[in-house]
Amino acid sequence: MNIEQIKDIANAVLYEGYLLYPYRTSAIKNRQRWTVGVVYPRAYSEANGGREPWTMRTECLLWGQKTTRLNVSVRFLHLLVRQASASPAQDSIDEPSAHLWDTFREPWEEGIEREITALDLSLHDLLRHPQWREINFPSASLKDESDGQFREQQSIHGTVRVMIETLEKDLFKFCIQIENTTPDTASLPGQQALRQSFISTHTILQVRQGTFISLLDPPEALQAMAQGCRNIQTWPVLVGNEEECDALLSSPVILYDYPQIAPESPGPLFDGTEIDELLTLRILTLTDEEKVQMRQGDERVREILERTEVLSPEQFMRLHGAIRNLKPIEGGEEA
Repeated sequence: MNIEQIKDIANAVLYEGYLLYPYRTSAIKNRQRWTVGVVYPRAYSEANGGREPWTMRTECLLWGQKTTRLNVSVRFLHLLVRQASASPAQDSIDEPSAHLWDTFREPWEEGIEREITALDLSLHDLLRHPQWREINFPSASLKDESDGQFREQQSIHGTVRVMIETLEKDLFKFCIQIENTTPDTASLPGQQALRQSFISTHTILQVRQGTFISLLDPPEALQAMAQGCRNIQTWPVLVGNEEECDALLSSPVILYDYPQIAPESPGPLFDGTEIDELLTLRILTLTDEEKVQMRQGDERVREILERTEVLSPEQFMRLHGAIRNLKPIEGGEEA
């Protein structure tokens, strides 16, 4: 199992839709970016008829034994709001305009990575005593003296429950239940509720001395049990090197087993479409004023712009298309 390979895939899920072209705070489409893997506070969800989910549940099949050990990692983004207290430095542009200053003052939501882990769990012990981990991140408010920007974050609370159930000899159903129990959220408007939600939530599962079973392509004898796994808001797939079965990524984005990052991509673009060639070309057509807005935005936006502006012709050509493999057409007839 290549843990770095798994993290690359998991981070692509974590930042799915985090930033949207044209990557400016003034863009209307950037008002609602948080649509993937959102686990809302329970009080807010129930006050609004349960339309917004307050829980995420992963169930999968596992071959194991008494010596089997398991690692669970739940990851998500915790939003904070950045608000400028002053206009951008005047030397950042030749002739700063009131429009740019107003854009700089607009609130901007950023995401902080959060991770809850339950490591080296014994399958034998889990059968007798399910485990749980608390999610507890308090509110925070701070000012960055270097740029005069305030950042404010609301508190979030919840639990991660880890359970296992025997199905047959050496065959088990493994379950992870994530719940957002942040209090005093019933009357919040939707956008404010997002700031106390878990965003882009996903789970990484790893096993030693055991084997996960694909839910997409299970052995025929296990198909009924695979179909009986109840997954809410998430889809677990095998991840890592092809044919390995010791790691699962339970993702709010539908994936196939063994997803891969395209080797042609020079870096993430954080857009829900993630069409590298098209987004890169569009970035290059932005005006100087629009690029100033990008640089004054999120740090990841600046990285995208700087990376795009130095791409070589060879790197652009790699983005145009790729053939992974060639296979004969079965059952075809010659003309």
